Amino acid sequence: MRFCSLRSLLVAAVIAASTATVACSRVDEPITTAGVSLELARARVAQLDDVRYDVSLTIPASRDEPVTGTARIAFRLRDAKSPVVLDFVNPRTRVQAVRVGGVPVAVRTTDDHLVMATSDLRPGANAIALDFTAGDESLNRNPEFLYTLFVPDRARFAFPLFDQPDVKARYTLTLRVPIGWTAVANGATVATDTAAGAVTFRFAETEPISSYLFAFAAGRFQIEEAERDGRRYRLFHRETDGTKVTRNRDAIFDLHHAALTWLEEYTGIPYPFGKFDFVAVPAFQYNGMEHPGAVYYRASTLFLEPTATQAELLGRASVIAHETAHMWFGDLVTMRWFDDVWMKEVFANFMAAKIVNPSFPAINHELRFLLAHYPAAYAVDRTAGANPIRQELDNLREAGTLYGAIIYQKAPIVMRHLERRVGDSTFRDGLRAYLERFRFGNASWPDLIALLDARTPDDLAAWSRAWIEQPGRPTVRTGLAIADDGTIAALGFQQQDPAGTGREWPQRLDVLVAGRDSVRRLDVPLDSASTLVPEASGWPAPRLVLPNGTGVAYGDVVLDPATLAWLVDRLADLPDEVARGAAWLALWDAMLDGRLEPETLLATGRRALARESAELTQQRMLADLTTLFWRYLPDERRTALSPGLEREWWRGVGRAARPSLKAAWLRAYGAMANTAAASRRLEALWSGALTIPGLPLAERDFIGLAQALAVRRPDRAPDILTRQLARITNPDRRAEFAFVMPALSPDTAVRDSVFASLADARNREHEPWVLDAMAWLNHPLRRAHAVRYVRPSLELLEEIQRTGDIFFPLNWLHATLDGHNSTEAAATVRAFLDERPEYPPRLRAKILQAADALFRAERRRDDGRTG
Repeated sequence: MRFCSLRSLLVAAVIAASTATVACSRVDEPITTAGVSLELARARVAQLDDVRYDVSLTIPASRDEPVTGTARIAFRLRDAKSPVVLDFVNPRTRVQAVRVGGVPVAVRTTDDHLVMATSDLRPGANAIALDFTAGDESLNRNPEFLYTLFVPDRARFAFPLFDQPDVKARYTLTLRVPIGWTAVANGATVATDTAAGAVTFRFAETEPISSYLFAFAAGRFQIEEAERDGRRYRLFHRETDGTKVTRNRDAIFDLHHAALTWLEEYTGIPYPFGKFDFVAVPAFQYNGMEHPGAVYYRASTLFLEPTATQAELLGRASVIAHETAHMWFGDLVTMRWFDDVWMKEVFANFMAAKIVNPSFPAINHELRFLLAHYPAAYAVDRTAGANPIRQELDNLREAGTLYGAIIYQKAPIVMRHLERRVGDSTFRDGLRAYLERFRFGNASWPDLIALLDARTPDDLAAWSRAWIEQPGRPTVRTGLAIADDGTIAALGFQQQDPAGTGREWPQRLDVLVAGRDSVRRLDVPLDSASTLVPEASGWPAPRLVLPNGTGVAYGDVVLDPATLAWLVDRLADLPDEVARGAAWLALWDAMLDGRLEPETLLATGRRALARESAELTQQRMLADLTTLFWRYLPDERRTALSPGLEREWWRGVGRAARPSLKAAWLRAYGAMANTAAASRRLEALWSGALTIPGLPLAERDFIGLAQALAVRRPDRAPDILTRQLARITNPDRRAEFAFVMPALSPDTAVRDSVFASLADARNREHEPWVLDAMAWLNHPLRRAHAVRYVRPSLELLEEIQRTGDIFFPLNWLHATLDGHNSTEAAATVRAFLDERPEYPPRLRAKILQAADALFRAERRRDDGRTG
């Protein structure tokens, strides 16, 4: 049975025969290791092209029944000297038949691959047909709907294919779904047919796209339609609150159209993928995902409540602009390999920041960029687990570990620095050339840098090595000498590498120098270890010198003693919104680094909030002060300060002029509530006995209040949670609340059972629900009990990385660790890492990132400065 001539071989039996050699030719084992290796990917790119898939799937109504399908994979083979390797997880049990030219053929299988013998293929056109059972791992099946999520390499869990970004292909899809369901995919619907108790949807062939961008959703969805300037849009959703849909629908369509129109003008390339549909997915794992023709969003991101804050309104606009920008940056031109996944994300975020400006003319967008990017980037770059923007990657199964704030927040900052360096028009010309040259193809970061380098005298390759290819941030210090006559004798700036390597980050500082009667701004190049500013000599001695005065400089800005003292007392006196925001970030770094006491910063924040006019800054400060309150204050000081803080925060609710700002203050009040009086007030709001003029509460607000009360009023928790569950009418939100409820139980045995259940991957399918439950399990008010969850949470991390989606591992760590500040918790993390010197480096880095604030709280305790 091992001779290639035995075409009558029973294919199912052959597949079940595991690794038996049933082909005349074998491939080297390293190529067919688990996942999709870089070696395999490079071999396939050289081996084949012109790939087309025709996939047909039957989706039963019951989740207990498997999804079955067929696939016809056509491609052109440059030569037939080497076998062709398809990617598919567990093919031995999931593939029923393989045919070439209608004839059954033998294949060799591994855990993740099917290997086609060279004798069954020929140079030129080939077609392979397969019958298979789809894996559920990336189908996200729910009782009334499902949606695929194939990024970065999870299409291979669902059907056989070449699952790598640089084998772009055209996809044709047929879906057979239960009666009452509808469906959406990348291509337009070309035919529907109802027969034998099912509906069949046939979708048009797509343009060439990467496998992670192939997508479909099916289920009981409602469809909203709109037209803008002749372009048709469709929104698929499951929201049962008609008022909420009506309140949000026009804004959703308008924001998409505005983003699409802006990008067509900026790039000079019309939208390249035909139709534009989007799906509001309940409890979606991400804020959005850029499948061309079928963009996904988390439903709560699109359907905002009347109490939505300014940050949430901006967030919705930004995520819509971000996913729309991906149509060009990521979908039209895709990275060759996931080491450059950051490229698509940086341009999506970078363009989103430009796009939202016209839609929010009243917003200070420099301030918004500062607060949306710098804190999150710093939160990783200041840690021992910091990673470079561009990272090496040997296998796509580890691609999910590349994602994080360095890609999404630091990279746009760095790209803005690059744009300033080469000039706006040069930058755009380079991007247009890049999109034209590689349209419907793949490119790498060096390809783009080469195009930009040819347009500027700067050495952009050297600039890239400093900013893109290495981790961390510089420490930026001010050097100030005052002459005897009270004027500046010398003003300069230095940068240092905290790692001690002598590395330099070329950038320009926009320095704010404030004297008694004047404020000057300086454009200071900092392309070496230090620089002097001769023009400042003779100026009156300044009240403060702020190296990040316009929010552009990137680094740990160490304020000189006079500036630090002035800002601690008079932060609100800075006249410029961006300068106040940038100064607050520098003060926060000073607190984390031990140069400023937490209670001193809390006092500064309280004074500044009373006078701050920028809503975005107020929201940032409220969030930071909540973190400071729970993590960095000694227990006795937290207790002593709580009544006064709660009074101030409640006054903030009443004082706020806009509903969005009232909502921000109310949420901060609920998050910081620590006294019986505050709990009674929250319960009065939840029950309806108390209302807030100008702030109508919606269902999500009441859900949040019920959850906050459950951890603060354990005696009332069962009744409050049961009554809140009965109030929820939307079936998806009701299911989510029911999942999280046991994590809010006052019974520690119940909470322990919840945590224990999460060791089973089947109970982690709804990742946002799991993260919500984990955060409540580890709430600061429960940290003494919850410290027992820290080690087993860490022990699950490798499995979570294998089974979960790209953001889940880091989010799992934060949900576990963010509520803790004890020496025991910190010691547990350190011991876990010490015991595992060979632990996967990227997961080790994620742990160090998530644990950084815990370690800082511990160090302050050891210094006698916190509790």
